[in-house]
Amino acid sequence: MDFSDYVTSNGRALERYAFVLSGDRQQAQDLVQTALLKACRHWRRVTVMEFPDAYVRRIITTSYLDWRRRRSNAEMPLDDRTVAYTLIDESNPADRVVERDELQRALRTLSPHQRAVLVLRYYEGLDDDAIAAHLGCGVGTVRTHASRGLARLRGTLHLDDQPALRDQPALRDQPALGDQPPLRAQPADGLADRLEES
Repeated sequence: MDFSDYVTSNGRALERYAFVLSGDRQQAQDLVQTALLKACRHWRRVTVMEFPDAYVRRIITTSYLDWRRRRSNAEMPLDDRTVAYTLIDESNPADRVVERDELQRALRTLSPHQRAVLVLRYYEGLDDDAIAAHLGCGVGTVRTHASRGLARLRGTLHLDDQPALRDQPALRDQPALGDQPPLRAQPADGLADRLEES
């Protein structure tokens, strides 16, 4: 596959993945650009691999974690207020905006590794072993990050009394929003739906 063909066919999906990972459109574009630049330099070796897309996604994940580690990056949200989670009215688009904003604020409270693990688990649909291989850490570390990240999200979104979200299908396997009416889940699995929308 030619590099330009790869970018044309996978660019939007990579950008969506980077956006879910970072929570910022401009940073997502920067992450994808960085990953594609690195992949382009070694494209002959990348195309020989069994799953070149997994390689590029790993570059995006690693670039995101490296960006968060840099001391020069002092961007932090100033407002860490939380809004109690309430069931939204489907007919009011303003409620969806408020809910999306609430989820984005909650995701900003996670550490970079917690967010990466939750994105890989719930957006990419990877199991713990695959996430550990992707991040270069142990399975126990992945489970710790997932557990602590979900606990923090539940506390921030006031979902402490809701059941676990582990059995939900991967969000990227869901049809695009334009292909069907928006999926509205009950509060128990609203986190996965809101993660896709943000």
